[in-house]
Parts: sequence; C-alpha cells; structure tokens
Amino acid sequence: MTHPLVAQLHFARREFARCLAGISDEDACRRLLPMNCISWMIGHLATQEQFYWVYFAQGKLVRPHLYELVGHGRPASSPPLEEMWQAWQEITAAADEFLETITPELMTTYLTQGEERSRETVGTMLQRNTYHYWFHTGEAHAVRQRLGHGDLPEFVGDMSTAVYRPS
Repeated sequence: MTHPLVAQLHFARREFARCLAGISDEDACRRLLPMNCISWMIGHLATQEQFYWVYFAQGKLVRPHLYELVGHGRPASSPPLEEMWQAWQEITAAADEFLETITPELMTTYLTQGEERSRETVGTMLQRNTYHYWFHTGEAHAVRQRLGHGDLPEFVGDMSTAVYRPS
C-alpha cells in the first residue's frame, strides 16, 4: 500500500503538471526576471527527485548531467520544454520504484550512498520534495499569469486520489 506521504507527493506532481498543461515551448522557455523559466522548473524538480529517490535510494542516475543544467545554485538556463518533460517523466518513474516501497518504519531512517548520508530522514525528505513542488507550482502559475495566459486551472484540484487516511 502506498504510504500517505508518497500519495501526497504524487498528488503534488499531478497538480504541477496540470498547472503546465498546454504551455508552448516558447512560453516555457521565457524567463521573467527574477523568476526562472518554466522549463527550468520542470528539470529542477526532476533533479531533486533524482538526487533523493534515484541516486541516494537506489544508487543510480537516470540523467547524470541534468544537475549541471538546472540544479540548485547553477547558472540560469532555458532548456527545451520537451527535453525537460522527458527527463522529469523518466526520473519520476525511476523514483517511484523506491517510493512505492516506503514503509512507516523507513520514514525515520537516513538514506546512504557509499560514505554519504542524507542530511534528513526519508520522511523529512519526502515532505521537502512535496513542498518544493507546491512552491514551483505557485511560481509557474505566476509566470503563466504574467505571460497573459487565460483560463488557468484553479488550485487545489480533485483530491480523490489524495484523501486523508491514517498511516
């Protein structure tokens, strides 16, 4: 059974994707200072998932050079939308291989890769990842508003897949 916090991450991912439905490559690559462009946001969220759930949890990398392009603290970039969605889809699929195995007992443990240990527990990393999605969903929505996009989705959407249930 999927852990409730994993279900919340899945919901946050879907809301992020819903926020970006129908955006063109041209608009996704436009940077409205001081914000990053939307295509960068997609790749950036993928890098966090790759670092947490693919590298730390599974010892592999799906897109080894993605961090250099859209990682935290890296120079601004405007990568192609299709490339970032492809990376995001591949990485989140690989991340789910681990996320679907999370148990309540695992939530208070630290992930390790070689000599490196995560700074936070699995549960805290999961919360941070989910909140990171909500931050960038709001930012992407603001970018779309500034670009003049009409008929944007209302938030928060259909909660039927993320209803509260005790762990």
